[in-house]
Amino acid sequence: MHAATLSKTDVVQVYSRIAFFYDAWGHLTESRARNRALALANIQDGESVLEVAVGTGLAFRELVKANPHGTTHGIDLTEAMLDKARHKVRQSSARYELSVGDAYDLRYDAARFDVLVNNYMFDLLPANDFEKVLTEFKRVLKPNGRLILVNMTTGERLHQRLYEAIYQVNPRWIGGCRGVRLSDTLQQVGFRDISREMISQLGFPSEVLRAAV
Repeated sequence: MHAATLSKTDVVQVYSRIAFFYDAWGHLTESRARNRALALANIQDGESVLEVAVGTGLAFRELVKANPHGTTHGIDLTEAMLDKARHKVRQSSARYELSVGDAYDLRYDAARFDVLVNNYMFDLLPANDFEKVLTEFKRVLKPNGRLILVNMTTGERLHQRLYEAIYQVNPRWIGGCRGVRLSDTLQQVGFRDISREMISQLGFPSEVLRAAV
């Protein structure tokens, strides 16, 4: 696994620039993994749901739709991405909240959420921070709460390693993402019932993980 190269400031700058076309990239390379994650989340109307790193709201829109009588919260580091997410849910009458926030320090009480969803964020973070962030995720989940993660992962076939090669040339060309695997760290933090699936779309390899507190 390559080392992360973008700081938080870099991430905000990069994703502020690519916010206007991120949806196209997401539909082409991430939609199958994101849809599988939503299915695994199995949102029950009336639950308390948090999405960390909502991006442009591709998943958040669906979470809000599935939870009209619950509360759905979303945070992201980048205001430009949040603006796109707000646009997607602006006509919803469901209870939701979108705000700037940091995965390292979630401003929520312990055991607050039934479900936490996180898409394509750990592939930006330093590996040494994985345990810290997952521990914070575990803190805000209720007993038996569900965690759903999607990340760029390491390719198993030659064509899936193209993106790793691009990363080595210039990480910013693929938004600073590189392949990661989180199953072992989830176990170390104390999550249980961990499942992992790999999904490839246009050669872009994603891992979809489900775990319980």
